[in-house]
Amino acid sequence: MLSSAPAPRADRVLVLKKERTLQLLRHGKVIKSYKIALGGNPVGPKTRQGDHKTPEGVYVLDFRNSHSQFYKAIHISYPSAVDRKEASKKGVSPGGDVFVHGLPNGYGAIGAAHRLKDWTDGCIAATNEEIDEIWQAVPDGTPIEIRP
Repeated sequence: MLSSAPAPRADRVLVLKKERTLQLLRHGKVIKSYKIALGGNPVGPKTRQGDHKTPEGVYVLDFRNSHSQFYKAIHISYPSAVDRKEASKKGVSPGGDVFVHGLPNGYGAIGAAHRLKDWTDGCIAATNEEIDEIWQAVPDGTPIEIRP
């Protein structure tokens, strides 16, 4: 039977791209860890729109969308001023619309099998059940660090 206890609140989120892991932290300790899928071209930081890379760096989970094309989506504050400056130097758009989200609407039954392949355009994807937990545990304004 599922516990009805509320998820503990996280004060930080850490994503380890190489390990394909998203960790919820409170006071520096991991309170929950999830296996995730990343952008389809996951090695290296996002540098431009359309590169299918997940950004690297420290950002903020700044707003949420419960009516997106995915089952719940929490926006990551990419691009930062530095990301925009670097993209401008190269004459490209840095892109945006990077989220931690669930599965595409109508595909929730895929569940954990979505992790067999990195498939997003640069977002961080969890199962719908997992994004429900993350949604409850992470208030807007929570920092998210995405490491290689």
